[in-house]
Amino acid sequence: MTEAKRKRCLLQGNEAIVQGALAARCRFFAGYPITPASEIAEQLSVQLPAVNGTFIQMEDEIASIGAVIGASLAGVKGMTATSGPGFSLMQENLGFACAAEVPCVIVNVMRGGPSTGLPTSPAQGDVQMARWGTHGDHPVIVLAVSSVLDCFTITVKAFNLAERYRVPVIILSDEVVAHTRESVELPLNSEVKVVDRIAPAMPPDWYKPYQEDARGVPPMASFGDGYRHHVTGLVHDQDGFPTQNPQEVEKFHLRLSMKITKGLSDIQLTRKFHMDDAELFVVAYGSVARSAMRAVEDARKAGIKAGLLQLITLFPFPRRILTPYLQQCHSVLVPELNLGQISREVQRVNQGQCAVVKLNRVDGRLITPHEIYNRLVKLSAG
Repeated sequence: MTEAKRKRCLLQGNEAIVQGALAARCRFFAGYPITPASEIAEQLSVQLPAVNGTFIQMEDEIASIGAVIGASLAGVKGMTATSGPGFSLMQENLGFACAAEVPCVIVNVMRGGPSTGLPTSPAQGDVQMARWGTHGDHPVIVLAVSSVLDCFTITVKAFNLAERYRVPVIILSDEVVAHTRESVELPLNSEVKVVDRIAPAMPPDWYKPYQEDARGVPPMASFGDGYRHHVTGLVHDQDGFPTQNPQEVEKFHLRLSMKITKGLSDIQLTRKFHMDDAELFVVAYGSVARSAMRAVEDARKAGIKAGLLQLITLFPFPRRILTPYLQQCHSVLVPELNLGQISREVQRVNQGQCAVVKLNRVDGRLITPHEIYNRLVKLSAG
């Protein structure tokens, strides 16, 4: 296919997430309307039936993620989308999906909180909830989008990671990204790399649903295709049955962690701008990364050797990518629409190597490029 045949579209972020999900062959959505995520459900209610997919408006967010888990167990790629209050309700079933290793995608379009908070204002207050909202000691994959094109490409990536590692993947958007409308060129479906879960190759009588392969990821049979597949949120053995055998319990936990650790180079995604010779840099994600980009460009014009490390993967936190720049630069600025949820991760990795400076807003307003630029000027002056 040639570039000329690609589609150029004027889309908002929520609409691009829909297009990304469809390109990744998502064929099931269950959700409950909530601002600022509602356009995702609205668009999929029309577009999923057109590709023989299923859309269900559920009675609440608890049921929504439960339905998505059920669809995935039946072999259908599924997604739900919500905002902060709905994401809170999903936590128990999110933990179930982690324990049962059910691939699915959850989009959280963040808004001001806590509780019902500020439904139409941007925020990044759910970052640590995405990491630690559900109980238990297990890894998670959390991705953040900052542009309309991101909403398409990162959604495809989220589905691929969910299928490859048999995990729920969380996409964090925010109100600004969700409702920003941009002209983007989307790839043709034939150009989109789509990953499907690995199905068992052995006869049904030999199948053990949680018997790991070399990657630590068991092949996954679908309900109804002839393979016995016992599913529980209890700690289980390789047959899927509950166990309290200490060796099996430890093996279960270590494998959940190991399968993600083995894939870090595939999972941890960042973008770097002007980082090669940077003497100070910004770590940013989501809509704030857009402001940071402009601020860094302005700083460069003023002769300040500033750079930007944009985080796409928030968790597992990309420590191995960040560390060399903490050693290279004298200061790192972390602007966020919260009181410092990623800056704590930067501090944890930093271990005193350079100065970590926060820039936070929690008043429902954006962090502007000018605010970031002014901080960079002050940091460069020492």
